[in-house]
Amino acid sequence: MPQTKQIHGAKLVPNLVYYDADEAMRWLEQAFGFTVLLRVEGAGGRIDHAQLVRDDIMIMLSSVRTDEFGSHFDTPKAQGFSSQGAYLIVDDVAGAYERALAAGAEVLIALRAQDYGGEGFTVRDPEGHIWSFGDYNPWRAAEE
Repeated sequence: MPQTKQIHGAKLVPNLVYYDADEAMRWLEQAFGFTVLLRVEGAGGRIDHAQLVRDDIMIMLSSVRTDEFGSHFDTPKAQGFSSQGAYLIVDDVAGAYERALAAGAEVLIALRAQDYGGEGFTVRDPEGHIWSFGDYNPWRAAEE
């Protein structure tokens, strides 16, 4: 079986949808330090596909739409709740927290020591997606 090439070590690339995908990309850059790697626009300026990266993390993002793929998704804000979240491992947790606060992230769990090790915090973005940041690395903990 042929080997697949890993790009930046990513093995899972979450896909998120936003009603205002343009604004979401700007906000994710400002609040969390993501960089837009690829942006594909559709009809009327809609974002059909975007790829954002931060260190070894990639997320895909698109506008809410009603095509074959998009009709299965909506934003947490539109639904009134989120059924999932993302955890990003960072070296500078306090810096990440201050950056998220400065961008207006809604704090769900303030920066604090975690029971299982390290420090972390959890915030919600403007369309309701939940993001957690911390310096606890489960891969490193499993090796110890």
